[in-house]
Amino acid sequence: MEMVSHEKVGLMSGGFVWVKGLFAKLVEVASKTRALGKDDPRRVIHSLKLGLTLTIVSMLYYYKPLFANFGVSAMWAVMTVVVVFEFSVGATLGKGLNRAFATLFAGALGAGAHHLAALSGHVGQPIITSIFVFLLACILTFMRFFPSIKAKYDYGMMIGILTFSFVSISGVGDDEILLLLQKRVSTIFLGVCVCVVISISISPFWAGQDLHNRIALNIEKLALFFQGYGSVEYFKTLQDREAKDDKSIQAYKSILKSSGIEDTLYNFARWEPGHGCFQFRHPWKQYLKIGALTYQCAFRIDALHRNLSSSSFQVSQEIQTQIQEPCMEMSMETGKALRQLVSSIREMTQPTLAEIHTNNSKAAAKKLKASLKSSRLWENCDLLTLIPAANVGTLLVDVVDITEKIAEAVQELASLAHFKAAKPAEAAIQSEKEKVEPNIGVSFVTIPIGSG
Repeated sequence: MEMVSHEKVGLMSGGFVWVKGLFAKLVEVASKTRALGKDDPRRVIHSLKLGLTLTIVSMLYYYKPLFANFGVSAMWAVMTVVVVFEFSVGATLGKGLNRAFATLFAGALGAGAHHLAALSGHVGQPIITSIFVFLLACILTFMRFFPSIKAKYDYGMMIGILTFSFVSISGVGDDEILLLLQKRVSTIFLGVCVCVVISISISPFWAGQDLHNRIALNIEKLALFFQGYGSVEYFKTLQDREAKDDKSIQAYKSILKSSGIEDTLYNFARWEPGHGCFQFRHPWKQYLKIGALTYQCAFRIDALHRNLSSSSFQVSQEIQTQIQEPCMEMSMETGKALRQLVSSIREMTQPTLAEIHTNNSKAAAKKLKASLKSSRLWENCDLLTLIPAANVGTLLVDVVDITEKIAEAVQELASLAHFKAAKPAEAAIQSEKEKVEPNIGVSFVTIPIGSG
């Protein structure tokens, strides 16, 4: 009896521990789910939109007139929704059109191949069909290696191979194949249409808008670095620099970790129709050029930051006197120029004031070059103490050149996209605001994207 009692106590204790662990796990999952939805509420909206779309299409299976026409093929519409519906309008539209037209054309080719193979008789049909399948699979698979085709039509190529093989090797007659193809194409087109309509009509998420905002945000991260270090931070002690080394100043590092997101958003944006301020044939490719230059600037900033954070970076008083003013001016003017470019992109106005700050930073770069080439500086200073300062100055000059290229790319974007002219009053107010408040915070947003 005592052994039985001990066993019951052990089972109850083990069951209590298991229930307690399960409850803790559920609380953790609920907390993570809440944080994920709070981080970007669009994820919740997207989930609801997918559920609504799938419910609408599923009703076709129970609507007798449609079910009598399509039969079991109505399930292809349900499968299309699950596969095609993506986060952004561009991703949904691109994937849906790829699936629909690939099914149509590959199905027609498969029906033709099946008919030609059937003419060769019962013995030759498998051989001819195998040859057709081999050739088309090889050709479409090889075409997927072309970068331009892979970026936009890769999914369509896969669906084409699948549909052609499915239709050509089916053992039914020609009439039945055409009927099967008609039902499948009709249901797929129906599923794609419902996906696109729901995606556009209910709280649409545009990949082009995300790309536009992301480019502006990345440039703002660069500006934040220069505004954070554009004072005497270059010449403070290591302890003071480490105290200033917060996450907001190091926000540029996120640019280095996500360089491929712009390409994905660009591929989705090309599928989207004109919307809002982004009209038909908007120069989306120009954003990639700006993004590439932004990545190069972030890479040089990272090298600059590593030099500044190094314990070996010590500047003598004589060197500091020679290069402090141009370094500070270069950093502050570069940050102001980048701020103006951010404002131009977000408000879609001409970047008029950015050129002024870019010219000021270039003038400061010339002063720094003259100071570094000064014979008096090289004669009176220890070489080991001069090299770190010269390295930092050289990196700053290089960053100024990249900033000028970014400004030119944004100006080209403003010209191609027909940005409106900035109001003189607003430009003057913004200029005065920068003089009074050179350091402005930056807000970060999470931009999820659809899967390719």
